[in-house]
Amino acid sequence: MELDPLLLSRIQFAFVVSFHAIFPVFTIGLASYIAVLHGLFYKTANPAWDRLALFWTKVFAVVFGMGVVSGIVMSFQFGTNWSNFSLASANFLGPMLSYEVVTAFFLEAGFLGVLLFGRGKVPQGVHLFAAIMVAVGTFISAFWILSANSWMQTPAGVELIDGRFHVLAWGEAIFNPSFPYRFAHMVLASFLTGGFVVAGVSAWYLLQKRDVEANKKALSMCLWLLLVLAPAQAVVGDFHGLNTLEHQPTKVAAMEGNWETSSHVPLLLFAIPDQANQTNRFEVGIPSLASLILKHDPAGVVPGLTEVAPEEQPPVWLVFWSFRIMVAIGFLMIVVAVAGLWLRRGGRLYEHRGYLQLLRLMSVTPFIAVLAGWFVTEIGRAPWVVYGMMSHGEALTPSLTGGMALFTLIGYVAVYAVVFYAGVYYLTRVVRHGMQDGEEIQGEVERPMRPLSASHTPFDDDPKSAASGPHQ
Repeated sequence: MELDPLLLSRIQFAFVVSFHAIFPVFTIGLASYIAVLHGLFYKTANPAWDRLALFWTKVFAVVFGMGVVSGIVMSFQFGTNWSNFSLASANFLGPMLSYEVVTAFFLEAGFLGVLLFGRGKVPQGVHLFAAIMVAVGTFISAFWILSANSWMQTPAGVELIDGRFHVLAWGEAIFNPSFPYRFAHMVLASFLTGGFVVAGVSAWYLLQKRDVEANKKALSMCLWLLLVLAPAQAVVGDFHGLNTLEHQPTKVAAMEGNWETSSHVPLLLFAIPDQANQTNRFEVGIPSLASLILKHDPAGVVPGLTEVAPEEQPPVWLVFWSFRIMVAIGFLMIVVAVAGLWLRRGGRLYEHRGYLQLLRLMSVTPFIAVLAGWFVTEIGRAPWVVYGMMSHGEALTPSLTGGMALFTLIGYVAVYAVVFYAGVYYLTRVVRHGMQDGEEIQGEVERPMRPLSASHTPFDDDPKSAASGPHQ
């Protein structure tokens, strides 16, 4: 069988991006939460905030390290598998990625060192400042990366001359038409991810009656946050969808499973897209609702996939179902947040075991929603690398063979499997051990010699014994 280097390269890039994306989306939200915890401790001197800050900083350190390891491969792939794209986009993407490293990564890494190793060694105000700078660094990093990605979705401020993009207006290129919506959508997703993970872990501790005071505070904070951000994400997502309809109508047509340009387009709850025959099978939908959402008019005309040639259509079933998974999880988040408010009013928030168990399960759903959203964004752009200007085939490395692409794909899968297993194993041990009490925190005077050792705690195979007090 002949191996297709283009298909294998796309699969490889999708795998690496998917693996990497789950780490930054968590650390962006978690960094801000840690900064808030440090601020609350600085203001109130309540040791519960300090215990929470120390615990989640350990989690952040591990996840940040996994994000760095998985992200390094991204830049190499541009050169190995997509050299034509690297050459063509170098005038814009080269500076953008450099700005991200200089202004964000160095800021994060430098102040993370102070945050991890400066406890008890620098003034408390300096420690708080380091936490804030780490959080600011994550936002700056997201700014540059999402601007670069948004430019690939809605290119602006450039001209393609002899196969190379030349920047005509940096402001237009950086703040391209989809960037504000994509940036807001991603930041809210990060906060929702961090919020649900912290809420899920806090709920698990409350079920085990471990450090009840601190975990009640953490759960209460997160649920107030989620009550505001989950509906806000739906609103921002609607604006983002309208922007996508304006600039990438084919992607929206794939999201809606709409083949023919028409009015009164139904919102499909279920369908099996048949791309070969340019139709859907087993449709179940709400009449005119898609037109109402996208055009704010039930008689609004929504473009169909047949407006472009079949070879310019994305894989419809992947985009169609990824979009529905993302939206379904978003509405579930709203329901869970509102249910928390209802239980809070009844005074049963911290004792309702069914709800606490639900929060544990919900801690995984933001990652699924983020991956589904990225599938919609990236697969829905196909067959374009730079939308409407450069296709995947034009971007591929000319000398790349199917065998070479398969070899690196297998290598990445194998290495990332080890990285993921090690990271999840270590995170599990950190979470099982739980938070240290005040005496343990004050007694931390030994300087760690390795970065990950800053998140090290004396582990015990029995989580109950880990909660009983300091290890001897």
